Amino acid sequence: MKESEIRKLIKLVEEAEIDEIEISHWWKKIRISKTKYPGNSHNAVYPVIQEAPAQQPKPAPEKVEEELSSDMIEIKSPMVGTYYRAPAPDAKPYVEENQYITPGQVLCIIEAMKLMNEIESEVSGKIVKILVENAQPVEYGQALFLVDPNA
Repeated sequence: MKESEIRKLIKLVEEAEIDEIEISHWWKKIRISKTKYPGNSHNAVYPVIQEAPAQQPKPAPEKVEEELSSDMIEIKSPMVGTYYRAPAPDAKPYVEENQYITPGQVLCIIEAMKLMNEIESEVSGKIVKILVENAQPVEYGQALFLVDPNA
């Protein structure tokens, strides 16, 4: 499924009076569920992962104010999962820092529930910073890339 389709499903679950939705498409399955997590005072929509990652997620890197101008765009993770820079361990990464990107270009893969989800760019510009290390767990809404649309 494309990132835009997953975002639509998340929005549907947030707005509807349903607690969970599961979609099967071409032998792939995605389940989005409203759950109440400890520490949160409200219900939120999170993709449900059926097995825990082997390692604890690292905290999101702090934003460096010098790097982040008002024109910069953060490309964020649309789901919880494991971030991969390349389609295979021995393959060339999809993108590098200082590379120009265009809408529809694959930037990375996020593995969630044993599914490999290609994350495509919705903007054009130059990747200023890759904010996540390869094979690291990411959270929903965590910044993955910092893009300068004016470059």
